[in-house]
Amino acid sequence: MPTRIAVDAMGGDHSPEVVVEGAAMALAPNSRDLALLLTGPQERIAPLVQQLSDSDRARITIADAPEVIEMDESPATAIKTKTASSIHIGMGLCKAGEADGFVSAGNTGAVMAGGLFILGRLPGIARPSVIGYFPTLKGTCILVDVGTNVDCKAEHIVQFGRMGAIYAQEVLGAENASVGLLNVGEEPGKGNELAKEAYKALNQAEGLNFIGNIEGRDVMAHAADVVVCDGFTGNVLLKFAESVAGILPKMIGAEMMRLQMPPDEQAIVGKALQGVRARFDYKEFGGMPLLGVDGTVLIGHGGSDATAVKNMILAAETMISHKVSERIAASVQP
Repeated sequence: MPTRIAVDAMGGDHSPEVVVEGAAMALAPNSRDLALLLTGPQERIAPLVQQLSDSDRARITIADAPEVIEMDESPATAIKTKTASSIHIGMGLCKAGEADGFVSAGNTGAVMAGGLFILGRLPGIARPSVIGYFPTLKGTCILVDVGTNVDCKAEHIVQFGRMGAIYAQEVLGAENASVGLLNVGEEPGKGNELAKEAYKALNQAEGLNFIGNIEGRDVMAHAADVVVCDGFTGNVLLKFAESVAGILPKMIGAEMMRLQMPPDEQAIVGKALQGVRARFDYKEFGGMPLLGVDGTVLIGHGGSDATAVKNMILAAETMISHKVSERIAASVQP
């Protein structure tokens, strides 16, 4: 039986055209046993699907969802009242066992709310969490939490570590994934009360490769495969990292002009910068998984293009095939 992934065809700034295009790109590798269910208004999606190849059309089903949750709508209200929306219908397919996962580049809050209200939390999980990706000198590390849970307790941060470690091992290939606590110093006694309590709880957690505190300067040096913190701190760090990819090339460009570097030298530096900047590109990461809900859910950037949609679908397929949700549930059972 193929892996069935529900795709929010109305999610993102450029839907539904780029979503259908990205869906076709995800189906391109013939070796993948994959079937897609596109959720959205039938009359808007069907003409786009009709333009695809016969083989792609055979693997795509349209699940009519006449309502759309807009980006500026209240997430909790919209997910409860717009039960015929593309997000609600997609989550419902997962809940009913008709889809194995759901991906959307739509209203982030609505997708998270749907994960909680429709799918529910995995047994034993107190706070589901969205992760963020950081390019490092050794590949990629992940940050948990990046804003889903602004106020946390120590036990929540331990669960972030467990969920993040499983994701890093199963999806990113990190063997015995290391977990570090983001703090203002490396010593165990550093930080506020939450950091101190979290350090103790992480240090006592069985089956977790906790390596201690790490500082912000150590994240991109890959001090740990998984970096854990409360959502307030994580969101600040993530937004700062996102700004670096856009600002640094501009600063270097201005400096090259000040130094009056020849155009050929500028081109060489620019090519190197382009390669570094690509490592920050959200399109390549395949969306952000919502870990801890009873199912596989990935949230994409609102500006996602077809490549980003393709990678989000394939990332969901990887999570499903590696049974990430099941492994997370097993990790928190007594």
